[in-house]
Amino acid sequence: MNNKLIITIPHYNNPKGLLNTICSIDESFPIDIIIVDDGSQHKPDENKIKEEYQNGLAVFDYFDQNYGVGIAANKCLEFVKKNSYKYVARLDAGDICYKNKFYKQIAFLEKNPEIKLVGSWARVVDSNGNHLHTIKHPTENNIIKNQMYLNSMFVNPTVVFHSSILAKVSEYPEKYKFAAQDYAFFFQVIKHFKCANLPEILLDYVSEEQSISTKKRKLQVKNRIKIILENFKPGFYPIYGLMRSVFLYFFSRKTTTIIKSKLQ
Repeated sequence: MNNKLIITIPHYNNPKGLLNTICSIDESFPIDIIIVDDGSQHKPDENKIKEEYQNGLAVFDYFDQNYGVGIAANKCLEFVKKNSYKYVARLDAGDICYKNKFYKQIAFLEKNPEIKLVGSWARVVDSNGNHLHTIKHPTENNIIKNQMYLNSMFVNPTVVFHSSILAKVSEYPEKYKFAAQDYAFFFQVIKHFKCANLPEILLDYVSEEQSISTKKRKLQVKNRIKIILENFKPGFYPIYGLMRSVFLYFFSRKTTTIIKSKLQ
């Protein structure tokens, strides 16, 4: 496979998780990586990463302070736009890729050129690798488009997309730089392009106490409500999604994780 792929990774204070994530990339074709450190006190170990990762170029950039994951992600996209990559992926420090994850997704995009973004199912684990629950988002574009009002229908670090979408949806909205910027980004993408999810678990998504989804849960849900309102239109899914998010605002992530695990 000769398609040029780059993986974008915003990083903040998780150098061990970052190394684990990069070491989990197991593909038979070259893949470059751009890592933007968002003003961490604990910086990535460049030498160790370059020593461990031999399957492509590893590029590092550093902010002098913490600007927010959305800003770091946009800095990654700046690098992408300046270089001739056909496909773009996103990972977060700590998540673990399954073998041939990116090969399978790019093969799908090549076979289905009308699809411009594809995610996958994911297994949610705690910091010790214990299984919590499994995320199985819809696979078909029309269902994804409707259910985006309920929550993001993509697990952010599973996504691979064609770089051409950046001409229309150029970046993560800065007003959501600290939480839900991926949800806002995907909402715009699904408006203009066909998307899909592979019905296969291709990543372990680590749910940690220090993650944005845990520490800034209320801000994340609050921003989700704002995004739903920005994209609101009369219909079942927008109304139900708005009511659902308002309800979730009053529950902790621990509570919702327990509920999800009981329902599986």
